[in-house]
Parts: sequence; C-alpha cells; structure tokens
Amino acid sequence: MQRAQDGDGDAYRELLDDIGPELMRFLTRRMSDATAAEDAYQDTLLALHRARHTWLPARPLEPWLYAIARNVVIDHARRRRRARWEVATDALPEVASPPGDEALPELQRALDGLPPAQREALEMLQLEGLSVEAASKRAGVTRGALKVRAHRAYKALRSLLRG
Repeated sequence: MQRAQDGDGDAYRELLDDIGPELMRFLTRRMSDATAAEDAYQDTLLALHRARHTWLPARPLEPWLYAIARNVVIDHARRRRRARWEVATDALPEVASPPGDEALPELQRALDGLPPAQREALEMLQLEGLSVEAASKRAGVTRGALKVRAHRAYKALRSLLRG
C-alpha cells in the first residue's frame, strides 16, 4: 500500500489483485445475495481508492480495509431499508392548494393576538426572510432571545389557529 500511495500504479494493481478475493469472501458472508456483494465490492474499492491517503504505513492494512468494507455493507443495508419504504407511482400526488382568502382573516387575527415582540420576530424571520443574525440585530436582542421569541410565536400561533 505504501508504494501505491507513492503513485506506483503497478503496485496498486498488484495490491487490488491480492486483496480482491479475500475482500469478496468478506462481503459475500455479510450480504444477502451475490449481486449485492458485487456492488458492495465495487463500492469498497472506490471507497478504498478515495481513502487511500488516510492509511498509515505503521498500521496494519487489513483492519483499515475491513473497516471500510464494513461501512460499505452498512450503507448498502441502509439503502435497502430505505428502498422498502419508497413506492414507485405512475402519477404524482395532488398538491395542496394554498389557503384561500377565507383563511386570511383568521390568520391575521391570530397574528394580532401575539405579543408585539413575538410578532416582530415571526414577521422578520418568516415574512421578510431575514436570517436569525440579521433579525436579532434589527430587533436589538441576542440571537438566542430572538429564537426564543420566534419559538414562542410559533407555539402561540399553533394554539390560536387550532383552538
């Protein structure tokens, strides 16, 4: 690996040929099917290539390599779990229409019911789109104080609009 790190392409190819069969056995024992193991093998070689600069010559190669391989196996398992929850559809779901004019008076009453400092924080952050830093400077308070005001405003709005 040291020669491969130094840019010796032949040494790198020899290293990959040497570790390949054992790496494939390692992955095959941990993966559900041969195709997944082959995908993990390719991903492990890519990860090894990207991380080759992190290997320290004073340390053994195998634990470093198998740590990379284990992480690839974990990533594959996460993707499989995530894929089970995803559903392919032919048509996109309907998009909710924005609230009509009938909701505006209720929203305005809820905003008017907020204390002035909370309403100011909410308006600066949500309506004007200011950052917390800019809004806190404009209000003359710390970032933490502005966040507290905004949080309390969101909480109050939720209860006003539900009740």
